[in-house]
Amino acid sequence: MRDKLITLIGGGGFVGRYVAQELMAAGARVRIAQRDPRRAFFLKPLGGLGQVQFVGTDIKRPDTIARAVDGADAVVNLVGTFTDYQRIQVDGARLVAEAAAAAGVGALVHISAIGADPASPSHYGRSKAEGEAAVKAAFPGATILRPSIVFGREDQFVNRFAAMIASPLPVIPVLKPDAQFQPVHVVDVARAAAASLTDPKAHGGHTYELGGPDVLTMLDLHRWIAEATGRDKIFAPLPDFAGSALASLGKLPGAPITRDQWLMLQRDNVVANGAAGFETFGIAPTPMAAVAPGWLVLYRRQGRFGQTKQPV
Repeated sequence: MRDKLITLIGGGGFVGRYVAQELMAAGARVRIAQRDPRRAFFLKPLGGLGQVQFVGTDIKRPDTIARAVDGADAVVNLVGTFTDYQRIQVDGARLVAEAAAAAGVGALVHISAIGADPASPSHYGRSKAEGEAAVKAAFPGATILRPSIVFGREDQFVNRFAAMIASPLPVIPVLKPDAQFQPVHVVDVARAAAASLTDPKAHGGHTYELGGPDVLTMLDLHRWIAEATGRDKIFAPLPDFAGSALASLGKLPGAPITRDQWLMLQRDNVVANGAAGFETFGIAPTPMAAVAPGWLVLYRRQGRFGQTKQPV
């Protein structure tokens, strides 16, 4: 990877910033491409002099994508959304793959998600599947990575529930308590993306599902976070009719869940039996208990000075 130029579409986002750091550590040059490059300037001091470039890119505009991938040895598309599914996760994915192919880029990694399925009950899952198909049609040698729910210091999943559990509410409602997840550490996803670029001939054209070592239900996750943050809460699993009713209010400000997110919860978010994954890259996935307590101290009553048992 040394001195290779890798364009990261959405490189300043949650997963992208970790992919950038993995690539810089391997000696690659990184071009961060996103709508507002200034929001990714925090990455600049993490690399060597001239190792990080920035370019304004809108995944909805082919001309900006063409500039972003011009001269690159490889491209990683990290852009996703929970709103404008068609334009970003389908059309945008297609534009990136077409631009990479037209520019003669040697390798393309597309970050999708477990749950990508043309028959998914959610628009999110269907759009992810359609995006994958569009990428493969334009760039047959692309590597598709499908992570489960990604956790890390800046995530919007574990942190969201931790903030709710840290609130004054004595009783915490739990939507779809039996839904299963296989939370995966953001650093492991970044390592898989970087590893797939080191040998694109071996990994190109394949799809990998990335899950952590533990499978948790939604209720398990809430209890684990409460233990990690020293919070004594009562959890009240909501029946499906109540969850569906809440989801029907999803377009209102402050709604806890959207209708499409509710539909996503109807299927477990775990690695499929027999799917290739981290073992292909020689990566042992990180348990949440090994790293999450390091930032969940923010949600303890006395911060890092509070006394609490370490969850297992």
